[in-house]
Amino acid sequence: MDVILLLKAAIMGLVEGATEFLPISSTGHLILAGDLLNFLDQDKRNVFNIAVQLGAILAVVWEYRVRFVNTFKGLGRDPLANRLFINIAIAFLPLAILGLIFGKIIKHHLFSPIPVAIAFIVGGFIILWVEKRQFKVTVPTVDDITWKDALKLGFAQTVALIPGMSRSGSTIIGGLIFGLSRKAAAEFSFFLAVPTLGLASLYEMYKARDLFSSSDISSLAVGFVFAFVSAMLAIRALIRYVSSHDFTIFAWYRIAFGLVVILTAYTGLVNWTNPS
Repeated sequence: MDVILLLKAAIMGLVEGATEFLPISSTGHLILAGDLLNFLDQDKRNVFNIAVQLGAILAVVWEYRVRFVNTFKGLGRDPLANRLFINIAIAFLPLAILGLIFGKIIKHHLFSPIPVAIAFIVGGFIILWVEKRQFKVTVPTVDDITWKDALKLGFAQTVALIPGMSRSGSTIIGGLIFGLSRKAAAEFSFFLAVPTLGLASLYEMYKARDLFSSSDISSLAVGFVFAFVSAMLAIRALIRYVSSHDFTIFAWYRIAFGLVVILTAYTGLVNWTNPS
């Protein structure tokens, strides 16, 4: 058993779970963390990153298990259950379609530390711009989201095709622009992650099934467990946080972190590789 590999897998799982549902980009952090840790070869690392997302997704399902169970039980009978199901399906489509069309091109050109750092900075300034404006709340809860709102949120989520922009951040900040309350935007982002990340993870793992052997199960399991636990804590913390705070702190974190990556690359302090 390679203890160092398992330790690296645990760190990668922690990074995934802690950042997946915050507006700071889990993909960007995983690219940077994997580069610093020299974690696996690039193909295996990409699949590992996708696999441990399932741990973070399971955290959402567990945290909102009552809501998910009631929604599926109420389909066809409960208007609120029907609305939530349809809205998630509508919001899922834009990213699914555009991801299939542009996914390979984006992975080839943008999945490397410097483009990620630039996206971190740009996303940070977008959050600052949104927080300085006063958007009227017209959608106080997830149950008030219409299919038109869901479609707009779905297109907002497509910004996350750019690594470093953040899927949750794009959805949440887009939600604020479109009139959702902070809690409604955050919770819908959680719910939307289940089909968006779940289906993508399973599909990518199926395509790359020949890359891994039984000897890799332990590292995948460790990453999965650490992603689940850290995601659970992050979800609960974010819901508490948005009840009385804005997202400015995340904006400054993104800007500072992106600048550090660029500065260390420019000075040669860190030899960032180009995994594309």
